[in-house]
Amino acid sequence: MQLGRFHQVPTGGVAQRPRRGALPRSVVTAAAPGEKLSALELLRRENELLRQTLDVANVPVDSVVEQRASATATAPRPTAPKTSGSSVTNAAGAELALLDEAGAVAAPEDYWSPCVEVPENMEYVDEYGPISPIPNHDGTMCFKWDNTLWSAAEHFKYRWNVFKNIRAAIDQNEGGFEKFSQGYKYYGFNRGECNGQTGIWYREWAPGAKALALVGDFNNWAPTDAHWAFKNQYGTWELFLPDKPDGTSAIPHRTKVKARMECADGSWQDKIPAWIKWATQEWNEVLFNGVYWDPPEKGAPGEVDPDKQYTFKYPRPPKPRALRIYECHVGMSSEEPKVNSYLEFRRDVLPRIRALGYNAIQIMAIQEHAYYGSFGYHVTNFFGVSSRCGTPEELKALVDEAHRMGIIVLMDIVHSHASKNVNDGINMFDGTDGMYFHGGPRGNHWMWDSRCFNYGNWETMRFLLSNARWWMDEYKFDGYRFDGVTSMMYHHHGLSYTFTGNYGEYFGMNTDVDAVVYLMLVNNLLHDLFPNCVTIGEDVSGMPAFCRPWQEGGVGFDYRLQMAIADKWIEVMKLHDDYAWNMGNLVHTLTNRRYAEACVGYAESHDQALVGDKTIAFWLMDKDMYDYMAVPGSGPQSMIVDRGVALHKMIRLLTIALGGESYLNFMGNEFGHPEWIDFPRVDSYDPSTGKFVPGNGGSHHLCRRRWDLADADFLKYKFLNAFDRAMCHLDKAFGYMSAPNTYISRKDEGDKMIVFERGDLVFVFNFHPTQSYQDYRVGCREAGPYKLVLSSDEEAFGGYRNNTKDSDVTFQTQSGNYDNRPHSFQVYAPARTCAVYAPAAWTDKDADRKPHGIPGLGIKDLGPYFSR
Repeated sequence: MQLGRFHQVPTGGVAQRPRRGALPRSVVTAAAPGEKLSALELLRRENELLRQTLDVANVPVDSVVEQRASATATAPRPTAPKTSGSSVTNAAGAELALLDEAGAVAAPEDYWSPCVEVPENMEYVDEYGPISPIPNHDGTMCFKWDNTLWSAAEHFKYRWNVFKNIRAAIDQNEGGFEKFSQGYKYYGFNRGECNGQTGIWYREWAPGAKALALVGDFNNWAPTDAHWAFKNQYGTWELFLPDKPDGTSAIPHRTKVKARMECADGSWQDKIPAWIKWATQEWNEVLFNGVYWDPPEKGAPGEVDPDKQYTFKYPRPPKPRALRIYECHVGMSSEEPKVNSYLEFRRDVLPRIRALGYNAIQIMAIQEHAYYGSFGYHVTNFFGVSSRCGTPEELKALVDEAHRMGIIVLMDIVHSHASKNVNDGINMFDGTDGMYFHGGPRGNHWMWDSRCFNYGNWETMRFLLSNARWWMDEYKFDGYRFDGVTSMMYHHHGLSYTFTGNYGEYFGMNTDVDAVVYLMLVNNLLHDLFPNCVTIGEDVSGMPAFCRPWQEGGVGFDYRLQMAIADKWIEVMKLHDDYAWNMGNLVHTLTNRRYAEACVGYAESHDQALVGDKTIAFWLMDKDMYDYMAVPGSGPQSMIVDRGVALHKMIRLLTIALGGESYLNFMGNEFGHPEWIDFPRVDSYDPSTGKFVPGNGGSHHLCRRRWDLADADFLKYKFLNAFDRAMCHLDKAFGYMSAPNTYISRKDEGDKMIVFERGDLVFVFNFHPTQSYQDYRVGCREAGPYKLVLSSDEEAFGGYRNNTKDSDVTFQTQSGNYDNRPHSFQVYAPARTCAVYAPAAWTDKDADRKPHGIPGLGIKDLGPYFSR
């Protein structure tokens, strides 16, 4: 299915989306037509095809880089689709395509992460997939993955019927699911016509309001007769403002607007329109103002101009086999104590992320939120871009640049609750307690001090579904991390409640079926319109079928956040006795997930970095980080820091290798960022207790990222940063997170050893604080030979080089059962180190000394399964 197009500007010629990742035509498929293969057999055949590609090509990597540079310089700029293209093939097959069928060119600056280049004046425009018909079954198709779910069959059938009935009602009453999800083209401000005149339509659903007028800079905040809206039978207020006689807009671009309403209680209030696209706060004002955002001119593709609409230039990258997610917050991404901007993040931070090997960013705090310290989770304006960091067009430029780098962009979207803020948000919008929310106590989240949506309300569904589509449509986001999903799915919000795994806890009277059905609807919408979309749900409950497709009766998410892993690491780090670390318990937590339901594993996220908590680095090294992070020869040393650096690397590699089908890291934690995050705040009182809460004087000192620490050659932060980069590129080369086979062959409590295989790789962890092991035998599935491809003991990672790829040792396997594996080989496992062994044919001890090599990583060319 084609997902988007390039348009030649201004001639209108069309070129197909670049095909990145296709094999040469002679070896394009691993399975014959109609042939059914197991996942493992398919992977083996694909591996063989890639090896054949290498045999045919036999092109040195340095030569590939030179040839690509030449091709980039001389590549033609087509004005119409091409039917054939040229490429240079190496270990990555056609991943290093120089010129594909659309004329898109991969930039030569780094063959590990090639950037996309497209012809000048090419504009990227989405094309949508069709809305799927509802399958004819009873909602129990997902039971094929878990037969024990039949005990909850009646619940699944009930919620499936609710889902089907809502879809049918939308089709019957709203002209279809797709139209229903485009509420932003009807509500809020939109250009249109009325009685032959062009102008601005403004519409607002406010059924409890008695009167509504539009006010702002355009009428000096004093409405005339022409600025009063009319209310229809469905509670929607409508107003049309024709253009001025000179053809200019009645409301100038970038001017302030509000809706002045007589509310249900008779009071008059000025409200920010619920569908506003931008809201700003003046430096000398407390309240926010809505801003009419409609740049009058369209910029050239990729042009950043404050007075022009941004035009996207680069295609959405293909959906990765496995996500390596860099969780980030634009505002606190500056090295300086200030609020950073979208354009500064684009210029300074995106290149760092790309160099580290992450293929996805998850951006927090995009939706406007009046209180900066909420980390973006108390949303006031759901369609508005956070104005602290810049304009809507500048955010688009950030997303487009990420796409150029081959990075998909996920948004941390908040549909689980809304800010209680009455002045700036949608709470009490028309003066009534309900509207988009539940009325009474059910509409108030006692823990978060926020409002809870009524997911069974028709206009709430329209508002939220349209919101999910809006960010994908307008800003070209590639998917979402849905915040607080556990709170949505249960009437008790998952608070003061322990989930034991009994299915009655998930499928009973405590379940908010309306909320679960909404999640099915939004996943249905997003995955149909945007087939490469990624959705991740923050669920701590372990809801069964959460990550099964909605077509099967599942909730429809692609991934669940594996939140228990971070808690487990905190638990074991509190045990200062390293001998008390339980290997079996660690492995159980890392692998404890439902079959056929993908998870995103992480050792720590933003939650662990906030004030009051500790990052892994700080748990391990505490105050010694302030005085003993100098490299040997540059300052005093500490055994506590040495231990912390060693375990920091091991914890992260074990998590990415075993913790899920994808991986997440929060900005800065890859290099052990010191200190917690403390947003600027002033002294206040807790409204629920009346207790005094001291602030920090509004300081940004602890609300920034100290990139200079990772860049300093004399500090050990560089070692952690380098190791994180290496383990990400290891997945790029071998695709171990997406490999279908994982086998844990050893969890030895006495030796403190963990050994497992994932894909073609063998991982060996020695958590023993003092004991190193010579000739330690480890089991494996495939016969060797093997070589060391990654070791935490490399000098590049602050190790002692007791176990290094530079030794170039070949490990021959021996046949015979060992730890239930058909083959085995012997390794050296120093204390507090981890190592990864790969088939010898895919290793090169000198790889990191070559152009674009990754320090400490010994992969030949780009590895057998190279992907973004």
